[in-house]
Amino acid sequence: MTMKKAAKKAAPRSKGVAVLVSTRKGAWIYASDSSRRKWAVNGPHFLGHTVHHMVLDLRDGKTLLAAASTGHLGPTIFRSTDFGKSWKEARKPPAFPKVSEGENGRSVKHTFWLTPCHANEPDAWYAGTSPQGLFRSNDGGVTWEPLPGVNDNTTMRPWFGTEQDGTPDGPKLHSIIVDPRDRNHLYFGMSGGGVHESLDQGKTWTPLIDGMEVVEGFGFDIANPMFHDPHCVRMCPSNPDRLYQQNHCGIYRIDRPAKKWTRIGRAMPKSVGDVGFPMVVHPRDENTCWVFPMDGSGVWPRTSPDGKPAVFVTRNGGKTWQRQDKGMPREQAWWTVKRQAMCADSRDPVGLYFGNTQGELWMSRDEGKKWECIARNLPHIYALETAEI
Repeated sequence: MTMKKAAKKAAPRSKGVAVLVSTRKGAWIYASDSSRRKWAVNGPHFLGHTVHHMVLDLRDGKTLLAAASTGHLGPTIFRSTDFGKSWKEARKPPAFPKVSEGENGRSVKHTFWLTPCHANEPDAWYAGTSPQGLFRSNDGGVTWEPLPGVNDNTTMRPWFGTEQDGTPDGPKLHSIIVDPRDRNHLYFGMSGGGVHESLDQGKTWTPLIDGMEVVEGFGFDIANPMFHDPHCVRMCPSNPDRLYQQNHCGIYRIDRPAKKWTRIGRAMPKSVGDVGFPMVVHPRDENTCWVFPMDGSGVWPRTSPDGKPAVFVTRNGGKTWQRQDKGMPREQAWWTVKRQAMCADSRDPVGLYFGNTQGELWMSRDEGKKWECIARNLPHIYALETAEI
């Protein structure tokens, strides 16, 4: 498989920035001009409902999709074509086919991940669910159909995680990635179940787990995708042949067409480790990415190591890492950041954002050198996305 590197893009000119905040009790939109110093808040949307992901369709700049779990509607998708002024529920949200009475079937607990399809496929979207399922919409999110290449894949089915595997809020299919050069080239991650790649728009899939490690001490078969737990996979916008991954067992990088991941997290300070959930890559520099480590020791408390939160950055593809915590609490801060709750804008310098389990929204206007809290007292934050407005 031969792939050409995408042309390096300059930073966009002055535009406003919006941060889409999805939480356990609703969704909010924070908006600012190009200075990113004052923020106006729009919300709550879907107050009281769990919103797992809210995404702007960059192909038209106004359509929003929100994946929500509601008390009376169950798991569903909401769609807005006016940037959140009004919403309509999907007529046919992602759902597994019904089975005959007495047969064992699956039901969607929630839709976890939303990704617009390729730029030349307007109105087409992918969705990943819990338990693991992959769905596609061709009408802007109004109706969704299952992709049998995953959902009916008898080889893949034994790799799916279960409610007992320890994944917070249940097993899930996430990190759905579309190669900007080829709409047929897709990736996704499963917790658990490993990273997978398709070259035919999801009809067939190949595991991409070589080089990744598994939890020690349990006798897990490293060749079995069942025992791999990718937390978040990101493709570099400036070089789609490079992917970074935050895994249950470390931080990794792969440069295609290579098929083996390299554990770059071993260069992290030993006192911190390379366990965490989110992964963010620079929009114009393939060698720069950020992670938010958490305490992965013992019983996995899922808190900031030693109660001292920090972002770590590499600017050389993972050879070295630097701590970035200026402005953050220095002690007794026991929150952490979930896999979808950290993101970047495309300004110059790049703005970074994360939302924590304590309901705080933090940002840096200078690529992590200094941090400030721009919102407090929100519900537990599940996901963040940025959008130019």
